[in-house]
Amino acid sequence: MEEIFVKTNSRNEMIDITSKVREKVKQCKIKDGICTVYCPHTTGAITINENADPDVTSDILMKLNAMIPPHEGYSHIEGNSDSHIKSSLIGNSSQIIIENGNLQLGTWQGIYFCEFDGPRSRKVWISVL
Repeated sequence: MEEIFVKTNSRNEMIDITSKVREKVKQCKIKDGICTVYCPHTTGAITINENADPDVTSDILMKLNAMIPPHEGYSHIEGNSDSHIKSSLIGNSSQIIIENGNLQLGTWQGIYFCEFDGPRSRKVWISVL
């Protein structure tokens, strides 16, 4: 297992970690396999989506915030129930095929760490099989 660190700057944010994941996959020297990218935080998530137009991530965050607003009378005392819900909807991991030592992502795809309770220092775990 490999680990990367992500520093987030706002409460809700999507950070492209594709290059960091690619670097870790190259270091593993696995020619063909599966890469799992996992978020060990209950208010963060991992997703794959378009990385060519930054408006896509802005739109995703805008819609999530509209659907799951921060202050809706939640019971959770820490005041971050919206963050937990967003994390559960997006999910804590993604798997990517590795072929000839390369991540097999679509032309416009990137791997994102999703922050829903920042700013924070986060970690992401990467396992290559």
